[in-house]
Amino acid sequence: MTVLTDIGQLATCPPDAPDAGLIPDAALVWDAGRIVWAGPEADLPDTFADADRQSADGRLVIPGLVDCHTHLAFAGDRADEFVERIKGTPYLEVARRGGGIQKTVRATRAASDADLEAAARERLAAMARQGVTTVEAKTGYGLTFADELRVLRLYRRLGEEGPQRIVATLLAAHIVPPEYADDRAAYVRLIVDEMLPAVANEGLADFVDVFVEETAFTAFEAWTIFAAAHAYGLGAKLHADQLSDGDGAALAAEVGAASADHLECVSPDGIRALAEAGVVAVSLPIATLVLGQEPLPARALLDAGVRVAVATDLNPGSAPSASLGLALWLACTRQRMTPEEALRGATAEAAHSLRLADGTGSLTPGSPADVALVDAPSLDAWLSTWRAEPVRRTVIAGETVWERRDGSGTEG
Repeated sequence: MTVLTDIGQLATCPPDAPDAGLIPDAALVWDAGRIVWAGPEADLPDTFADADRQSADGRLVIPGLVDCHTHLAFAGDRADEFVERIKGTPYLEVARRGGGIQKTVRATRAASDADLEAAARERLAAMARQGVTTVEAKTGYGLTFADELRVLRLYRRLGEEGPQRIVATLLAAHIVPPEYADDRAAYVRLIVDEMLPAVANEGLADFVDVFVEETAFTAFEAWTIFAAAHAYGLGAKLHADQLSDGDGAALAAEVGAASADHLECVSPDGIRALAEAGVVAVSLPIATLVLGQEPLPARALLDAGVRVAVATDLNPGSAPSASLGLALWLACTRQRMTPEEALRGATAEAAHSLRLADGTGSLTPGSPADVALVDAPSLDAWLSTWRAEPVRRTVIAGETVWERRDGSGTEG
């Protein structure tokens, strides 16, 4: 049993509360990988007197962060396109010329299993330094039966070996691959008739995602894929209304999706549909910063009663960063989310978008002992100032997996 004392501010982020559950001068207790007590240190029960004691030294303590939208496994980079966009070439034009996602697909297909795994592990290590303890990981850069399944098998292996928990998502419907450009229906059939049965048979994914956009898939194609996925017990997610209002939010509501992600171009009707259906809106502010877009209308979504999560969208093109801390800071500065709303977005609300009902993203009794110690005295102090790696220590299931000492990181 471990008792963490001298907490300057504790954010418990209860699963269904409207705030971050902030407690000043707090203590936190965990045992066997689960939280057993959280509250003011002055109220710490005497029953914990003989437990191992550790000090937070006045720091902010938060739940382990949940990055609920990443494209974890990919090869290559898109540095040339970064320069093109700076010079004014629109994202969609780059995509139409065979760049964007298609370029990463070519590189990922050519990469060895060992190279893909090494790159994914490096990104997960960077996330651990950000306090991220649960990661949603999408496919979408293979787009063949063999390549999509090899990435899902990699995710299963990474999740089994840890330290982070991995929630896998099949995003075979990212774009239509070039070899199917003249027969889109055949590619949809490949997903429905071959990929989905194989994924379900091996238990490789929790969700199926579809990119609904002018350069990707139509609403009807997405509906066809989701109907088949539902029959196999797989949840739905959407890349929705990112570059245009394609009624993606309404489709997410119709199919009972766990989340609709991006939503930079969501309409008022789409917002109402999300609210009525209880679909989580996932904000990806790094991508909007890189692409020069206005971010999703967080205040309108929150005011309508929509849960808003925050994630990195880690990918090689529009969000080449594993920094969930950066995404939180941008959620505050560009989307006018309060620090409490932003933190909930990367903890309790992110967990809700992944349908994790075990207390992940919270520090309440019974929740996983996933904890991050931040070098700041309070939540407001942390998110009012951008720092590259503000996390001092990351704990997963009660065990330290990373700790910064004298400016260096130590793997646990």
